Amino acid sequence: MSTASLALLIFGVCYLVIMTERIHKTIVALSGAALMIAFGVVSQDEAFYSHEFGVDYNVVFLLIGMMVIINIIRETGLFEVLAIWAAKQAKAKPFRLMVLLSILTAVFSAMLDNVTTVLLMAPVTLSICKRLELNPISFLLCEALSSNIGGTATLVGDPPNIMIASKAELGYLEFLSVLGPIAFLIMAVFLGVMWMLFGRKMSVAPHLREAVMTLNPKDAIRDRGLLRRCLWALGGVNLGFAFHSFVHLEPATVALLGASAFMLLGHAAGRSNETEEMKYLADVEWKTIFFFIGLFILVGGLVKVGAIRYLAERLVNITEGNMAGATLAVLVGSAVLSAFVDNIPYVAAMNPLIVDLARSLHPDVADYTTLVHQSDIIPLWWALALGACLGGNGTIIGASANVVIIDIARKAGYHISFWQFFRLGFPVMVGSVAISAVYLWFLFLQ
Repeated sequence: MSTASLALLIFGVCYLVIMTERIHKTIVALSGAALMIAFGVVSQDEAFYSHEFGVDYNVVFLLIGMMVIINIIRETGLFEVLAIWAAKQAKAKPFRLMVLLSILTAVFSAMLDNVTTVLLMAPVTLSICKRLELNPISFLLCEALSSNIGGTATLVGDPPNIMIASKAELGYLEFLSVLGPIAFLIMAVFLGVMWMLFGRKMSVAPHLREAVMTLNPKDAIRDRGLLRRCLWALGGVNLGFAFHSFVHLEPATVALLGASAFMLLGHAAGRSNETEEMKYLADVEWKTIFFFIGLFILVGGLVKVGAIRYLAERLVNITEGNMAGATLAVLVGSAVLSAFVDNIPYVAAMNPLIVDLARSLHPDVADYTTLVHQSDIIPLWWALALGACLGGNGTIIGASANVVIIDIARKAGYHISFWQFFRLGFPVMVGSVAISAVYLWFLFLQ
């Protein structure tokens, strides 16, 4: 059996087992990663040290840092404060609350990134749903989908956009002006669909609504001094995320610096007991962390044998030079592939293909910036960004934010299955891509 066939077999079997949920996905991902290394699909050095084929430590340490920060913030009562505020703003009406939380998730995902946002929003959602005796699953699903829609809107909202911006030499305002309007439209349509699915079914007992409306958010604060210091530190972390490219620090480094500062704040607040301090690390979702480590190596094996690049080449070549067809093929193909494999290595494979296509179509253009900004090439970049980001809504492992929010729900006692997510997420992905296709057609292709 060839190495490529072996890689596809290992990945396919792991994916099927994850779909059946007979074995925990972390065990499956780590077992698959071990097989990729044991059978020589990727070497041990490539799995652990290669940026192209191995673990993406920027994602891993971003998650660890933000999880530590959230575990410390939880001690202050901030999430309860935000939950009560949100409920009062929504008049304790469940669908209004869903809309408010979804919009906040989308906006924060555009400003920060979708993983950080769901780490902050999910505890708030669980807290208020508990007070109103609502099942939080539909709320959390909507937030996961909203995070991927919102993250599409800006250069910093989703890692594929950062990669595309670098290769295509596109700026923050260009991303916002082109992708912002379509993300806003998709979000509006999405909320309308959620009204048809959930709006008429949600209700809260009158006495629970009245009880929540009488609450004072300030009464939920458990440690005012620590909260004040944490808010300043959280503001610093968010500034670090916003300006990380200017200070030449990866978001993971910002998150780790922030986590260190937060742990020092917890120590200064009187939590000098070693068991109490280590609780912040013990409460990190290590199952999620190791799932990502295994998944990165699994997908790295597909990248190593050329499977991802082959699919990317087929997407570009299938239209035989028809640029309108190529744009739509990249959009649809990117969405479908990004739903089932990590979108970061996929975009890494697609970026040079689009540049090569530009060179073949415009051999007389020597300047790189002029080349990648040709009028027939620009739509391909936007199609890639929309497909890669919106495709994350297709399955439970299509985006990092999905995996994080599902594991937060599991830890709180709520199980969201692969198929439960798929039944909502895949149609949302299909609808989003259809709207994007019409948008790109009118904007660039007609």
